[in-house]
Amino acid sequence: MRNMANHTGYDSILCVALALLLLTGVVMVFSASGVYALTKFNDPYYFLKRQIMWLALGTLTMIYVSRLDYTLFEKLAYPALLITFLLLAAVMVPGIGREAGGARRWLSIGGINFQASELAKFTLVLFIAKSLVKRADKLNDFLYGYLPNLIVLGVFFLMILSQPDFGGAVLIGAVAFCMLFIAGIRFKFLAYSALTALPFLALAILGQEYRTRRILSFLNPWEDASNTGFQAVQSFLAFGRGGFWGLGLGDGKQKLFYLPEAHTDFIYSVIGEELGFLGASGILLLFAILMWRGFSIALSCKDDFGTHLALGLTLLIGLQGITNMGVAVGLLPTKGLPLPFISLGGSSLLISMLCMGTLLSISEKTSRQR
Repeated sequence: MRNMANHTGYDSILCVALALLLLTGVVMVFSASGVYALTKFNDPYYFLKRQIMWLALGTLTMIYVSRLDYTLFEKLAYPALLITFLLLAAVMVPGIGREAGGARRWLSIGGINFQASELAKFTLVLFIAKSLVKRADKLNDFLYGYLPNLIVLGVFFLMILSQPDFGGAVLIGAVAFCMLFIAGIRFKFLAYSALTALPFLALAILGQEYRTRRILSFLNPWEDASNTGFQAVQSFLAFGRGGFWGLGLGDGKQKLFYLPEAHTDFIYSVIGEELGFLGASGILLLFAILMWRGFSIALSCKDDFGTHLALGLTLLIGLQGITNMGVAVGLLPTKGLPLPFISLGGSSLLISMLCMGTLLSISEKTSRQR
């Protein structure tokens, strides 16, 4: 195992923040899902057991990856890209991809459902990091420095959008554009691409009635509080009931079949009701710390690939967390993005832990080079 190393330089602050987020996730998944699980599965611990199983698998993945030399990922970028493309394509094949709630996003492997778009997030960051290093001296060249990144992003964007997963598609687009901009790609390339994409994004929204309703309900959720604005209104009520201190762990009422997806997309609302403004602010602070340490690792890394990779992974986790919390408090339209490390989610939690393991590997190697 020549890629293994002595491990003394892991970022301790990042580890503590991550541990607190994971612990909060286990507690809040049980609090948010216990009654629902008892009603649907006659087992109040049904979702808790699933979360613990995925957390154990994710923790093993994180520990293993953190002990690898992260430069190994640079060699695996292209094979990973191909595998991810095939998995995204397989999702759309009847009999292989599994459909639920009108969306076909899951692959069923041995009775375990895996969301290929979650792997695509990591793989795209990996590819762009490698591409930026490979094309470092020609980033101002549209055809060589920028277009290959745009093509791969476009293919992944369309494949994820077709599932449909609008929120996931927009997330990978935002992360990719941020990575390219910070790396020094000409702003006009990004601006022209964004302007070109706007009509298609508008068509994707207006062409699907439920997306249009989401936008309208975001602008005024109280106008149709029992239908299109129901999720947002129930989330507002949860935060309002929680006040500053919260009602107490387990004492929330909105999770009792009022707040849809209480243990997944809207778990932050349950936190706001039960732990109050204080608890919700604590979660926001932990994500801020995680992003601070991630950016610090990126800036400290002496290897360009490690810098781009750490930056991209930090943006991926941070922007998804900000988006989820923004939806819960009404700052963004409703999207189906889980809160990293906290929401119930198998493949989402697994890939998030893979991201953290990679960040820890970069921090460990960087500390040994000082």
